[in-house]
Amino acid sequence: MRMMMSSSHDKCQCENISIYPHNAKKEITMRLIGKTILITAAGQGIGRATTLAMAKAGAVVWATDINADLLDSYRGMANIHTRTLDVTNKANINNVVNEIPAIDGLFNCAGIVHAGSIIEATDTQWDVGFNLNVRAQFWMIQATLSKLQDSAQQRGGASIINMASVCSSIKGLPNRFIYGATKAAVIGLTKSVAADYVAQGIRCNAVCPGTVDTPSLHERINAQADPVLARQQFIARQPMGRLAQAEEIAPLVVFLASDESAFVTGQAYTIDGGIAI
Repeated sequence: MRMMMSSSHDKCQCENISIYPHNAKKEITMRLIGKTILITAAGQGIGRATTLAMAKAGAVVWATDINADLLDSYRGMANIHTRTLDVTNKANINNVVNEIPAIDGLFNCAGIVHAGSIIEATDTQWDVGFNLNVRAQFWMIQATLSKLQDSAQQRGGASIINMASVCSSIKGLPNRFIYGATKAAVIGLTKSVAADYVAQGIRCNAVCPGTVDTPSLHERINAQADPVLARQQFIARQPMGRLAQAEEIAPLVVFLASDESAFVTGQAYTIDGGIAI
């Protein structure tokens, strides 16, 4: 808002000045109209919450997951297409991407959590962790890049959002050696892609949650000798005294996919309930 004094009256006149680019003037609730977004691990947890939030915001969403059964819940939902996808299979990635006419945004949500310190880690766990948490993002970005470039040229921008974690280069957490190393790598990958493509209108950011109450977390808790104690320990490390809900993470991803974040790139967004304070 800019205040101007009239030359003929001692009254203030107000001129409205938009803080958003012209192509970002959309209703907040429909901020993704006209965009096509590809999401991995969309079958449950953060991926599912984000798929629903993006479709509600007007996007056409291609929801993918390695588990076809988890995708059945989207049947009949407007603006959501589903495909089975193993993000550790490069040929599978290319086949799915080639089906999609245009891609304005990519959300790399697939990942795995390994527990344990360095002395307990195995080479196999290390390879699995890096293949799913890092290499899969590398392959997904590589496969979608030409369509993201087309989107940036034709519609003024494109967005890549990578799932990282507050457990990374941001914060060391006990018994998360492999996981923390992979998520630190994701942050480095994100910043590198952002630097290489910023001039082409492609933005790349990372989302770094704390502990989120998802089916994946439930599986890890139930695998412990004392699941009740394990859940209490997860909650105890949260300064807010509770776990995050997947629906609390999704709005940040929607924002990063929208034109409202048009000046944001190369950033690692913590959404952690205060863990990194």
